[in-house]
Amino acid sequence: MCHESSGAALKETIGIGKGTVTLDDFLKADAIFVIGQNPGTNHPRMLTSLELAKENGAKIISVNPLPEVGNFRFKNPNPQSFKDPLKTAGRFFGKGAKLSDLWLQVKINGDLALFKGIMKELLEEERKSPGKIFDHEFIARYTTGCKDLLAELEIASWQAILDSSGLTRGQIREASDIVLGSRNIICCWAMGLTQHKNSVATIREVVNFLLLRGNIGRPGAGVCPVRGHSNVQGDRTMGIWERPTPLFLEKLAQRYGFEPPQEHGCDTVDCIQAMHRGQIKLFFALGGNFLSAAPDTELTAEALGRCRLTAHVSTKLNRSHLVTGRQALILPCLGRSEIDQRATGNQFVTVEDSMGIINPSRGQLAPASDCLLSEPAIVARLAEAVLGNRSRLRWGQWAEDYNLIREEIAQVIPGFEQFNARITGGIFYLPNPPRDERKFPTRTGKATFTLNGIEPLPVEIGQYVLMTIRSHDQFNTTIYGLDDRYRGIYNGRRVIFMNPEDVEEAGLTQGQPVDITSHFDGYERQANRFLVAPYPIPRHCVAAYFPEANVLIPVGSVAERSNTPTSKSVIVTISPSPDVESVSRRLRVEAAEAIHAPVAQALTEGT
Repeated sequence: MCHESSGAALKETIGIGKGTVTLDDFLKADAIFVIGQNPGTNHPRMLTSLELAKENGAKIISVNPLPEVGNFRFKNPNPQSFKDPLKTAGRFFGKGAKLSDLWLQVKINGDLALFKGIMKELLEEERKSPGKIFDHEFIARYTTGCKDLLAELEIASWQAILDSSGLTRGQIREASDIVLGSRNIICCWAMGLTQHKNSVATIREVVNFLLLRGNIGRPGAGVCPVRGHSNVQGDRTMGIWERPTPLFLEKLAQRYGFEPPQEHGCDTVDCIQAMHRGQIKLFFALGGNFLSAAPDTELTAEALGRCRLTAHVSTKLNRSHLVTGRQALILPCLGRSEIDQRATGNQFVTVEDSMGIINPSRGQLAPASDCLLSEPAIVARLAEAVLGNRSRLRWGQWAEDYNLIREEIAQVIPGFEQFNARITGGIFYLPNPPRDERKFPTRTGKATFTLNGIEPLPVEIGQYVLMTIRSHDQFNTTIYGLDDRYRGIYNGRRVIFMNPEDVEEAGLTQGQPVDITSHFDGYERQANRFLVAPYPIPRHCVAAYFPEANVLIPVGSVAERSNTPTSKSVIVTISPSPDVESVSRRLRVEAAEAIHAPVAQALTEGT
């Protein structure tokens, strides 16, 4: 759903589908690209790392179709910041710190063209100063395919780069100047890069950019796909994948004495389509809000309704529980913040973060009920109920003592040797060959340069490119409030952000209710009564919050190779809603006036 495009691109280019930086690398970076993500709303803890990097002299380049206030006015609420009263006065009580040195307002899906343009500028400088721009020693020793990339950059059209990126040559040159003055560069990104048809190609182009100057496998440099949930990487590490590797299956077979299935399973999109066709009879969810997170909301709801049984293991009620199969179960479970007391003592689990760190996670709160079971206990009891005497495994013991589970992990998963002893000491990093040794476990044993063409979206006259976004008061599909004060939206979420010139050209007005229709493969999907919010977004680009806008995302519109829904590249048309008494009077849309002063100034100055 989120970072499969990152994994596919990184696996091909550097041999491991994860980031190659640690938090310490941010303190050693000379330049940091923040691409397709909004740390202020979605990754607030990251702002502290960016602030410290800035204090150490790093230049920060933000690449985003929307101006995000966190990049222009950052106020650190961390109590540690109060140790320096002078800094506190300026950052917290005053206007705040400006993090971004350069904001590049690309069009939606203009990122690939931007990095191609930066590399083309670097190639020109390399011609002027041979051997001084690219890291030729690194390229020769650790990479393959550079010659073909340079030939492609040579003939790349500047007009295509500028049209696709939505930037000027001067803006791309300004970014290139920062790059030329920086030895160590980190590129961070999130769903703004991963949820397009050409997402894998875009991320491969980012890797090309880093490889040219040797910015992988040394301190202060590397790739950093930023995950939101603290254990989203850990799932894949533990083998939870519809296409497990032969090595993983072989280790399972050796350890547990059975023959694992060899055929591949279904990812999110394939699962929805298979349920809709009636090929999947049971839907079992460990956490999450599947209906609200998935694309094509109406089709997903129909798919769930065609199951014989839908079962949800959940800490809280959510909308998915209301859309059921012929039979339905809700299995309440302990939250990770709650004390997990078993016969052998208090238990804890571990999580893996974006930096490849394994962290212990111990609950501190009293459980909501003495009847609640933990997720491991539910899984173990389910296994016992289904398998009975056919299984010789210690399901009951594992449910009572998680140390025993970690002992099993240590026997099967590389990098977790002596798991219990290491996690008792606090945290540890998983091995990362590209980062730690400049070893690239690709097919060639080297990092791979790739060729990635610019493919304009098929947008016709009168159409727009829609991307779905989060609000300030939101974590994934959990919505805590109806205000998005950073963008000037209050008391509601059914809004569509449009460029003021597009609003005028379409004959619309601020706060006017409109219907949005998405177009894909001859089919239309509709979301009604969204209110127009004029906002400084590029022309012919629009944005709306998810999950409200997920109904517009076609289940069949996916990223090449990763099969991720294209939630950031939805082709839509916009038309006035039928004239009925408007609910917009209850919802204040102040986006046009609410852009904070530093952002407005930046827009005026073209920065």
